[in-house]
Amino acid sequence: MEDYRATRIDARPAPALRRYVSSYVGFDLRGFPAGVHCGPPGRVLTAVISLSHPLEVATGVDDGSPVTRYGSVAGGLMCRSVAIHHDGRQQGVQVALTPLGARAVYGMPAAALAHRLVPLDELLGALGVELVDRLRTATTWAARFAALDELLLRAVGRSGGGECVPRVRPEVAEAWRRLVAARGRVQIGAVAAELGWSRRYLAERFHSEVGLLPKTFARVLRFEHAHELATAHDPLPWADVAALSGYADQAHLVRDWSEFTGRSPTAWRRGEVLLGTG
Repeated sequence: MEDYRATRIDARPAPALRRYVSSYVGFDLRGFPAGVHCGPPGRVLTAVISLSHPLEVATGVDDGSPVTRYGSVAGGLMCRSVAIHHDGRQQGVQVALTPLGARAVYGMPAAALAHRLVPLDELLGALGVELVDRLRTATTWAARFAALDELLLRAVGRSGGGECVPRVRPEVAEAWRRLVAARGRVQIGAVAAELGWSRRYLAERFHSEVGLLPKTFARVLRFEHAHELATAHDPLPWADVAALSGYADQAHLVRDWSEFTGRSPTAWRRGEVLLGTG
């Protein structure tokens, strides 16, 4: 019998933050075999604050990308998994920002962080240092989530509630909402036509705000859905995962999975020791 403990606590941010921050997750994983966890691409910008030893992260899996140590780290939208090297233990808090909330919390468009990992205090300054300290000294998950609410509300407040930061174009925001609602299963040309823009102009404006082209973001959303199905406690056969997440066939799923994780679906499932906890 495997001797491991996996604790995951999900929480919703304060109502005033929910336009910008979609979720908090606290995690405490112990007793797993040492290895490399694939942090998959998805619809959100992820920030992780370690509550123990520094995170060892690379921007690619099995591709020779250099490993960097972070006490806390923020990332933009990605087209491939980040590699989280671990010794069988991970303890921390994960914060998920919507791309449209990056301006309010970080004071910059999500595109400025695309394909990048940045120390959190580079983005939040002294507020980021205080946030990490508060989370590490708190003794309960409830206290940690309350500290996140307080400090992130202050981050939003210093930009005037987002009012002093240039607004996201409403057409871009609507395109993002439609893509997310459809889990990427939507024609980009049709969305552009409904917004009164050409497909090329939508692509340019969306990329300059979010950091990915709409078509690429749609692919990430389909992969994200497939990843959710594949990490369920009773995972479906790969052919069913492909069909339910909008792929034409299993071969298309394999192509995207390999591109986004650096591993084939079968190799990923065999090597990923933190299934269902990420």
